[in-house]
Amino acid sequence: MVADSVTVWLVTVGVIVALLAVDLMLAAARPHAVGFREAVLWSVFYIAVAVVFGVVLITWAGGDVATQYFAGYIVEKSLSVDNLFVFVIIISTFAVPEAHQHKVLTVGIILALVLRAVFIALGAALLELFSFMFLVFGVLLIWTAVQLYRHRDEDPDVEDNGLVRLARRALPVSTQYDRGRLFTRVGGRRAVTPLFIVLVAIGSTDLLFALDSIPAVFGVTEDAYLVFTANAFALLGLRALYFLVKGLLDRLVYLSTGLAVILAFIGVKLALHWAHTVWHGVPQISTPVSLVVIVIVLAVTTVASLVRVRRDPEARAHAGTLRSHGTSSEDPAG
Repeated sequence: MVADSVTVWLVTVGVIVALLAVDLMLAAARPHAVGFREAVLWSVFYIAVAVVFGVVLITWAGGDVATQYFAGYIVEKSLSVDNLFVFVIIISTFAVPEAHQHKVLTVGIILALVLRAVFIALGAALLELFSFMFLVFGVLLIWTAVQLYRHRDEDPDVEDNGLVRLARRALPVSTQYDRGRLFTRVGGRRAVTPLFIVLVAIGSTDLLFALDSIPAVFGVTEDAYLVFTANAFALLGLRALYFLVKGLLDRLVYLSTGLAVILAFIGVKLALHWAHTVWHGVPQISTPVSLVVIVIVLAVTTVASLVRVRRDPEARAHAGTLRSHGTSSEDPAG
């Protein structure tokens, strides 16, 4: 492991927590609709933080380690864009006021980080104890890729979320956001606000994305420290990225297809790695090759999407889902 010192972990986690704390304090202290200029500045800042960390890795641990980190970061950043699609759907479904969207996204990012930290620890332990888990993770990613491609022209249905349905049945829900509070009173009775239900939906969505993204990033690096930092720095910029590109997301009509290709590629890489541990003659896919493939797929996906939208202005992107809801768009784009 790159960071075998408790001090390095504590310092890293401390920096990430400090950045999150600033985000949360800003959201709580001044609820407001985030403008384009502010979103650009925060996006540039978080990307700069991620790049600076990669440069530090080069000088501290060498180019190979930094390559693994950047490959993991790009994988997680690309998957986080799909995560944004779902956030847009949830926020639109519940008509969250713009002044409170900042808070929803920040809390969602915190939940995502906590859940992914748990899955990273669990995944690292499983891979250390059982080499066949590389094959299990690989098959999981390939299955996810196939399902995502099959349902690339659909969006997740918030009403299918079991935790949301349970919360609505078990708790009284008000119709007002009540200045961004989670709890309020209706007719003298304590009730949760729609914001509480939104956070339940966001949290359960984070859980599902963690189940996909952690095996994916372990496909480009087995180092738990690099997996954690790649996830953390990709997620830290998610809030700003949402406000920056939410109006452009529906133009990425081939994003789900591109992500399906990336997940399938990493799944094959993991399966080959497992096979190599059993039969050393089986070839492996190196991290630099993985990085090149991922960048090329994302570049082709983006360019093809823009060309498609220019030719067909009515084409719209979809987040994709892992199962059919019985309806689908006539638009074949994904």
